[in-house]
Amino acid sequence: MITYKHVSYLWDDAKAAQINNEVDLFIYRSNLLGADLRLTNYGGGNTSVKITDKDPLTGKNVEVMWIKGSGGDIGTLTKSGCAALYMERLLALENVYEGIETEDKMVELFNHCIFDLASKAPSIDTPLHGFLPFKHIDHLHPDAAISLAAAKDGAKITEELFNGEIGWVGWQRPGFDLGLQLRTCLNQAAAKGIKLKGIMLGSHGLFTWGDTAYESYVNTLDVIEKCAEYLESSYKNVFGGQKIESLSSEERINKAAKIAPILRGYCSSYRKMLGHFTDDTRVLEFINSNDLAELAPLGTSCPDHFLRTKIAPLVLNPAKLEEEGYLDNIFSEYREGYKQYYESCKHPNSPAMRDPNPVVILYPGVGMFTFSKDKNTARLASEYYINAINVMKGAEAISEYTALPRQEAFNIEYWLLEEAKLSRMPKPKALSGRVAMVTGSAGGIGKAIAKKFAEEGACVILNDINEERLAGAKEEFIKQFGKDSVSTTLLNVTDAKSISSAMDASALAFGGVDIIVNNAGISISKTIEKHSLEDWDKLYDILVKGQFFVTQAAVEVMRKQGFGGDIVNIVSKNALVSGPNNAGYGSAKAAQLHLSRLNAAELGADKIRVNVVNPDAVIADSNIWAGGWAEGRAKAYGITIEELPAYYAKRTLLGESILPDDIANACFAFVGGLLSKSTGNVLNVDGGVAMAFVR
Repeated sequence: MITYKHVSYLWDDAKAAQINNEVDLFIYRSNLLGADLRLTNYGGGNTSVKITDKDPLTGKNVEVMWIKGSGGDIGTLTKSGCAALYMERLLALENVYEGIETEDKMVELFNHCIFDLASKAPSIDTPLHGFLPFKHIDHLHPDAAISLAAAKDGAKITEELFNGEIGWVGWQRPGFDLGLQLRTCLNQAAAKGIKLKGIMLGSHGLFTWGDTAYESYVNTLDVIEKCAEYLESSYKNVFGGQKIESLSSEERINKAAKIAPILRGYCSSYRKMLGHFTDDTRVLEFINSNDLAELAPLGTSCPDHFLRTKIAPLVLNPAKLEEEGYLDNIFSEYREGYKQYYESCKHPNSPAMRDPNPVVILYPGVGMFTFSKDKNTARLASEYYINAINVMKGAEAISEYTALPRQEAFNIEYWLLEEAKLSRMPKPKALSGRVAMVTGSAGGIGKAIAKKFAEEGACVILNDINEERLAGAKEEFIKQFGKDSVSTTLLNVTDAKSISSAMDASALAFGGVDIIVNNAGISISKTIEKHSLEDWDKLYDILVKGQFFVTQAAVEVMRKQGFGGDIVNIVSKNALVSGPNNAGYGSAKAAQLHLSRLNAAELGADKIRVNVVNPDAVIADSNIWAGGWAEGRAKAYGITIEELPAYYAKRTLLGESILPDDIANACFAFVGGLLSKSTGNVLNVDGGVAMAFVR
């Protein structure tokens, strides 16, 4: 086994020996490379293999190239994510190539080269692999290599470091012409008697290769390791030294949680955004440095980086954050600067200007925020900007960092092919871009509501007072919806500190909160003489005070964001209907109902809607039947506990049993967009109980 310091050697000879064809071995190699983010960013880079296969029409042996398809990720690549092309046809495209002005047309012609009809759409990198004669090729975006590629003296440094065995091709947008340049670079080296191990792409990335999957893998690791070793030996006064000290971890988290909803509001002036926060040590080293002011405006180098992070970040001045109008001014300046960038670089056929708000926001002493249309993209933007920080650090250590010229950056960002890719994205779901906190959501009705919201695109903050139950719910949600759709926090709705911590957790995880469902509750059914003061206080603390103080804390966050929100209170039919053995619970539910009306009246000016869902007799998977409630209700009606479900269903106008999913659907009806102009309403979900009719 080979040992490296700066990259991970993951090749398993036993596993590789069990793989009996070159395509699967190429996918195995790709997955190993993608598993180490020091080698390439998520979704970045490309890998390929050339094999001999039988033409299904002629029966003759032909050369076929398998390559990662457009939009894929090598770390998770499968055969279905690849494109397979006839090499003869791909190379023949050179005969119809009319020059760099016709690059986009060539992408359409890739389809005439498809060998496997189940192929993914070929990526723009296809000719780069096609014009190199090697069987196995890796094109990656390792920070260590891009540091050389983005350095002012990158070509010279690369030449000297690798004794001429790594070629150099200056910046060129990926496409057919760049593929031809790679071939020329290889041929020019061969004419000098030099056998290249790879080619560095200026401001972009690295190409390496081998005769076998293993040789290509090891060659790639060797080259990147050597780049990393060279950088490590050059680090001295990183980023010009430290200008300010980081706040303590606790202070960083506290400040980030308080400002995140405010920043989210500013970044959502065009469309609602979700946030991500990190105080990674690499980020702190950069944002606390003397060189921050000089390097940050330059923007990123590698196209993958700035496609995710925008051309440059917004840098906050901690000393001015409390000044009135400061954030208004710096966001206005950023938007105006982006507009000028667009206007000065646009072409006659450029797509319309996109959202001019920043994606990356740097807060010296605290950390980095990233905002995008969904949590996954916001998190990836953070990872990509850390890649950019690594590149700036390396390039500055060995030479001088150079970003792409603004026009070149624009040509990538507003590339018509990129616009076409964006237009093919699926339509957002009803709750995409929204953050929902459902109290008591680790089980029962709360869990059903949270699941419905997640299915409709929301990010959810699962919470409960039971840590074990919460952990189980988190595992289930991650399995179904992915790690970027869910976060968890312990929450006791009777404790002000716990409520505040939960709101902070939501701000740190997603940037804020848009939907609150006050669902946490208990039930106690006793006669008047058997009701204790402890019973009474417990009911009112959880149901009434809990609803009020969670709402109060959520409203503070929603007002910071400035674009309204939804509060849905799960009350009960018992708020409207009098029944035996129900004085404490029924009166607390009535208080919840009227409190909802009062809140709706007060919060309308903030575009915060407050509505009520009144369930009744939700037996399946509901926690309400714990604590003697079922026994108490059965006794009040003169029936057994086993007879309760049928009893409740029979007494409704529709003759239906009510399930947690029914309550979840009612909540979605209020927050899903169709009732955006409704507040102060009550929606009964009880199968029809005439005594509970509101009017």
